[in-house]
Amino acid sequence: MATARIAGPRTAVIWSVLRGELAGHDGRPLSVVDVGGGTGGFAVPLAEAGHTVTVVDPSPDALASLLRRATDAGVADRVRALQGDADSLGDLVPPAGADLVLCHAVFEYVDDPDAVARALHDALRPGGAASVLVANRAAAVLSRAIAGQWQAATALLADTQARAAARDTVRRRFDLLGAEALLAEAGLHVEQAHGVRVVADLVPGVVADADPESLLAFELAASAVPPYRDVATQLHLLARRRGSSDD
Repeated sequence: MATARIAGPRTAVIWSVLRGELAGHDGRPLSVVDVGGGTGGFAVPLAEAGHTVTVVDPSPDALASLLRRATDAGVADRVRALQGDADSLGDLVPPAGADLVLCHAVFEYVDDPDAVARALHDALRPGGAASVLVANRAAAVLSRAIAGQWQAATALLADTQARAAARDTVRRRFDLLGAEALLAEAGLHVEQAHGVRVVADLVPGVVADADPESLLAFELAASAVPPYRDVATQLHLLARRRGSSDD
């Protein structure tokens, strides 16, 4: 079976974790659900690696782009598109049917994070894993402070649900303990936690472009090391539904 790719420094950490998870299944094709998967940035490469992927997304335009992308890649038979949002996941996918669920940049926007976390748990087979990516509040605070946006930085410092500006659509941001607690309450055991984009959003473009391989290597090296992990733009967690004897 083909191997899912590792992309650039903005997603390399996530792909590294996913590659490790996929390798643990000895090449068996998996059933994957990608919640909020949009145009298929993860779904299509996973399908190219031989897995079957169901993408749940509220945008019909994004799903149309996903299907075109899957067709162009020759994997349309392994990609399914379902229109809906994370809050209705339990009504869209069968329970205990997925080996892997992706939920990237979704918890920031949903009406009920606890219900969505439970839905991720219920969609997984016992032993299945959830790949969860959330916005890191510490990074949001620091980026606003560095930009001199003191009121926004102070508000974010004090409140996980504060908005950085009137046009800010993010409803909440997380720290690692909060994200772990959210998943644990739903019955998901966090096995790995990494920072995503530790410095990729901070270095000038000319510096990043001069040596992208070194930037990627640094991101991978720093992603699991506190305190660098804890100030990354996003936090990535791999959490597992326990086996039936532990449920």
